[in-house]
Amino acid sequence: MPKLQVKKSDEPWKLSRDEFKKRFLNKFFDKKFREKDLEIEELEAIAWDAYEGSRKAPEVVKAGEKYQNPEYELSIEWLKARKAIEDAQKIHEKPGPNKILIICASDRNDHTCPGEVSKTYRLTKIAEQEFINNGQEVEILNLSHITSEYGKMIYPCKGCVSTAMPLCHWPCSCYPNHSLGQVDDWMNDIYPMWVRAHGVMIITPVYWHQAPSVLKLMIDRLVCADGGNPDPTTTKGKDPELAKQIELNGWNYPRHLEGRVYSVIVHGDTMGVDDLKNALTSWLNEIMLIPTSVYGQLGRYIGYYGTYAESHMALDQDHALMEEVKLAAEALRLSVDAQRSKYLDSQVPELPDPRPK
Repeated sequence: MPKLQVKKSDEPWKLSRDEFKKRFLNKFFDKKFREKDLEIEELEAIAWDAYEGSRKAPEVVKAGEKYQNPEYELSIEWLKARKAIEDAQKIHEKPGPNKILIICASDRNDHTCPGEVSKTYRLTKIAEQEFINNGQEVEILNLSHITSEYGKMIYPCKGCVSTAMPLCHWPCSCYPNHSLGQVDDWMNDIYPMWVRAHGVMIITPVYWHQAPSVLKLMIDRLVCADGGNPDPTTTKGKDPELAKQIELNGWNYPRHLEGRVYSVIVHGDTMGVDDLKNALTSWLNEIMLIPTSVYGQLGRYIGYYGTYAESHMALDQDHALMEEVKLAAEALRLSVDAQRSKYLDSQVPELPDPRPK
């Protein structure tokens, strides 16, 4: 077998000093900052030094005995995110009420430019109340906060998995990257929400035949939950050659979210509902989540080819859809009950996967 090679491009990618400074100062465009220009100049010099030196993780500590290479230094921020996931898994495994995560996947809310809540949010609140009425513990992940909340970000996946699966760490270690100003990554809060949950319900609109951008960002960043490496010391951080060799030596592709139950509700106004519903269920099946019955997988149109201005009125009148959302919540609850009581074991046997990704 020929020796593996890590392919490189010849594309220039480092910013010039002047371009870096221009982009940094754009964050302080408001004239109210002018009285602090000298201090901002000092901060820019520090930021440039971090950028030029690629100081991705300024604060690191030795990994410790839990890791294969205890002396390797890991980011304190990654270690904090890892502990949050471990704590969430312990909560997931404890007896008690079912924990349901509802994901409101619209980009839109009434605290930013649209000035009005989304229909997705209204459906989310219907589902939440149905779960609460049946004694479930509910956590809502409203992805629209990314458009209206200061400093709230989900950064894009960098595709580490396509170099080698062990290079994709669980949780993701690509962010924060302080040298590039890529901080306040929301995923470190989102990963534990998925881990804690026994059941996950995604409620989403269709945007141009596809998932809203906030939902797709989260989906891509969840790649590390399906086969990701929980020990970055094995790849010495981001060493692609080492990661490739580890994968070729035999990688077990751990399914970190396996066994949770899901429901999907997709709504649209013209086209694409079934396309997105099928895409989401295929993805969730791929990461070994368990589907509910047909009642838990819903695709509907609201105000089909009607005016956008009247779309909330169309939802007001669609009492059948509201009842279907309640039914989807009940179907998810029943499936979670069955899964936690091991009743579903015969339906979803633990068999070896002959074709791991």
